[in-house]
Amino acid sequence: MAHTPSADALGGTVRRTVLPSGLRVLTEAIPAMRSVSFGIWVSIGSRDETPELSGASHFLEHLLFKGTNRRSALDISAEIEAVGGETNAFTAKEYTCYYARVLDADLPLAIDVMCDLVADSVLTEPDVETERGVILEEIAMVDDEPGDEVHDLFADAVYGDGPLGRRISGTVETISALTRDQIHTFYRSRYAAPTVVVTAAGSLDHAEVVEQVTAAFARSRYFDSTGVPAAKRPRGPIVPVAGRRVKVQSKDTEQAHVVLGCAGLARDDERRFALGALNNVLGGGMSSRLFQQIRERRGLAYSVYSYTSQYADSGLFAVYAGCAPGKVDEVLALTRDELATVAAEGVTDAEVARGKGMLKGSLVLGLEDTGSRMSRLGKGELLYRDMLSVDDLLARIDAVTPDDVRAVAADVLVNPASLAVIGPFDDHDFSGIVE
Repeated sequence: MAHTPSADALGGTVRRTVLPSGLRVLTEAIPAMRSVSFGIWVSIGSRDETPELSGASHFLEHLLFKGTNRRSALDISAEIEAVGGETNAFTAKEYTCYYARVLDADLPLAIDVMCDLVADSVLTEPDVETERGVILEEIAMVDDEPGDEVHDLFADAVYGDGPLGRRISGTVETISALTRDQIHTFYRSRYAAPTVVVTAAGSLDHAEVVEQVTAAFARSRYFDSTGVPAAKRPRGPIVPVAGRRVKVQSKDTEQAHVVLGCAGLARDDERRFALGALNNVLGGGMSSRLFQQIRERRGLAYSVYSYTSQYADSGLFAVYAGCAPGKVDEVLALTRDELATVAAEGVTDAEVARGKGMLKGSLVLGLEDTGSRMSRLGKGELLYRDMLSVDDLLARIDAVTPDDVRAVAADVLVNPASLAVIGPFDDHDFSGIVE
């Protein structure tokens, strides 16, 4: 086994062990806490699916809680709830995570339960059919929330039929067609030890966690073979982001929901800290330019914000707004003009200072619970070539200059924009917004 400790002034000591199977275990000991968050991360997400298997990762996430050779679905939930703990999971485009939060004394139980369900689920045919219905209801629920659905529509606009453009949940058609054998094959071929990262944060002992994880996985004998940790996703070539595309979904809604955006930065781009500050200046809070222009001064929208999405080989910068259908043209015109102004003229030093302060504050304040620290370990190990400590991240933010922010604005905000719209529009022409 390989062990690597590292210290972080803003937290406990982070330790990393690589097991002979290639599975990695990372912990952060925080003795002041009385709880522990434990997660199992698999570097498989929706972008790893073929079009026919779209939604398989998310389907599998549901099914792993339905029972193993040692536990029923009720056993899995009851054992954790009996000690006041909680379990859950989520699927993203580049990874899947299964996690539990328990009192520190109950960490051995959480490790045994979570490792059991990830490594030894049975995926029975009746459970597949039951969860198929649940997932179809989940898709329908999102379809009833246009404020969420419009982001999927925007991904479809800029990435098309590519893996990053497909819904994480899959579609009604793909979920209805997936068979138990397809899901089982996906499970056993993709969930291999070298793709798995185990993380834990809270009141814990690293050596004990490694021992308990090793014993828990040994019970299924699924991760017995030797291996080396899977390489992180390659940086290039960059997946293109389509510009000048408009996707309109006509729906009888009280509000119009719009996303206007363009190509951003890939995850490892060193300019990502400058882009983070720029994002805060443009649409990161109530003091941001877009919020002030659209909501505070004109009262055109209740919700307006900007955001970035970053992947191994692609990225997005986008603005969301929800407004009355009759105001959508004005909102989009103001958004487009503000982005063009910032691209051409930059932002002030005071705005950059505020944007950096927001980045630093959100980073540190977001790490004040064991769950967020556990997540930082998992994402850092799976997604970044060099997992930076909190101190290093703060130093990178501090190093961003106003000129850096102005330069990234000039580079990113001039990229051709695309638009997604959901609302009561049958024949409205939005093409002028993206020309």
